[in-house]
Order: sequence, then structure tokens, then C-alpha cells
Amino acid sequence: MYAVFWFVDQALSLYIWAVILAAVVSMLIGFGILDGRNRIVWTIADFLYRITEPALAPIRRFLPNLGGIDISPVILVLLLQALRIFMATTLVPMLR
Repeated sequence: MYAVFWFVDQALSLYIWAVILAAVVSMLIGFGILDGRNRIVWTIADFLYRITEPALAPIRRFLPNLGGIDISPVILVLLLQALRIFMATTLVPMLR
């Protein structure tokens, strides 16, 4: 059973990195540093958008309009880290 919690923890960690990468790639495309018309850049950005948008969209619905600032990735990372901490401190010790 410990292996299941380890796997979930690693999956959450990878998803956190995907959210961070999606935010960075989005900013780089927005500032014109990366060309969104480039096929490789577009493919990477589209992949990151598709895997992170289902978790970010509900958060964006509850946030007020802050102009051009999107803080939903920060909130999602904080929620996922809180879930990882909860798993490590509460669920895993129950297995021992």
C-alpha cells in the first residue's frame, strides 16, 4: 500500500512541474521570446495546456478579474503541495 502513496506523490510532483512549465511557456510566448508558430513550441505548449487546463479552469472561475495577471497556477501548486503534505503526514503513518 505504501507503493501506491509513493506513486501518487510522484504523480503529483510531476503535475506540479507541468503546471510550472505551462505557466513559464505561456509567459515566454506572451512576451515574444518563444515563437508560438513554431511547430515544436506549439506542440509543447498545446500539450501542457491540455494537461493543466482541466485543473486550472475551475480555479479561474472563482478568482476575481485581475487584468492580465493569472494567479491560478500559483493557487493550484499550493493546493497540490498541501495535498502532498497531507498525504505524507496523515495517510502514510497510518500504514505503519
